[in-house]
Amino acid sequence: MHFALTEADGNPTRPWAEWSLAVAAFIEATLDQGFTTVRDAGALDPAWSRAVAHGRLRGPRILPSGAFLSQTGGHGDWRAPDQDSMGAQAPVEGLFAGSVLADGPDAVRRAARDQLRRGATQVKVMASGGVVSPTDPIEATQFTLEELRAAVEEADARGTYVLAHAYHPKAIGRCLDAGVRSIEHGNLLDEATAARMAKDGAFLVPTLVVYGVLVDEGERIGFSGRVMEKARMVARGGEEAVRMAHAAGVKIGSGSDLLGPAMNGKAGELAIKARLIGPRAAIVSATKTNAELFGLADEIGTVEEGKRADLIIVDGDPLADIGALTDAQRVRVVVQGGSVVKDLDAG
Repeated sequence: MHFALTEADGNPTRPWAEWSLAVAAFIEATLDQGFTTVRDAGALDPAWSRAVAHGRLRGPRILPSGAFLSQTGGHGDWRAPDQDSMGAQAPVEGLFAGSVLADGPDAVRRAARDQLRRGATQVKVMASGGVVSPTDPIEATQFTLEELRAAVEEADARGTYVLAHAYHPKAIGRCLDAGVRSIEHGNLLDEATAARMAKDGAFLVPTLVVYGVLVDEGERIGFSGRVMEKARMVARGGEEAVRMAHAAGVKIGSGSDLLGPAMNGKAGELAIKARLIGPRAAIVSATKTNAELFGLADEIGTVEEGKRADLIIVDGDPLADIGALTDAQRVRVVVQGGSVVKDLDAG
């Protein structure tokens, strides 16, 4: 989830007033789609989470990561080669967290502490090359082991964890060496690394739904030939990585990574996973497993006495027709914390 990246190319909408309205609309739509708790994986200022918690904005509980932590020239560094300023990606206090560039263990430690101070509930690091960043190849390994350990140590000191953008085994392995809890994407995973993830108890959060958008719509959005080449490279491996991880016993969570208007199709991730690992496992990935990943297994994720009453009623049997979860009109009722927050059948 990246509520703050309101345009299809990953930029925030301008002016900021329009951007704020777009963010609010995405947050409200997410609740209506049946998501009662979500983790924002970077760029959204934690102030938005507080606004929802205080009842100023209708939406799911938001677990914000604050700013992406990136090395110079990493996936969170969206500057062109001839550009020094962050431009549209520059942070705006209280609104847009953007990215923080940090080089060296001390700088990463300081950046992690600052994001936690600002209200991040976990720390997001960029540990490999990415698709839409302009200067790094996918196969790049980003942040040293010592830098990653600094982030993990600071998260652990606050009783939380680090999630890492990482595509390939070398980057994933370095993250595991550092104690990273959650690997995002993981499209180029291999069997040995999957086995290690299972042994270490690390989570994989695939984001398969985004690659269809990137490959099918990227040229229209305006992505360069190099970006499209990277998108096709990781798209080819995503589904096999999920099958491999599932076979190895890796704990598989659920994400989407969609940007801009495509964000409203986030539940499509469940349909893809249902085809790969079965509908029950797909649903568990977005409920029970995500709750465990978030550190909220005692509060949400299953229907049990003493937990928050988060429930949805859908038109259909999602075990027979996963589409019942991917169409907001078929999500008839949403109950959050025991309160009905959506009821399409109310008289």
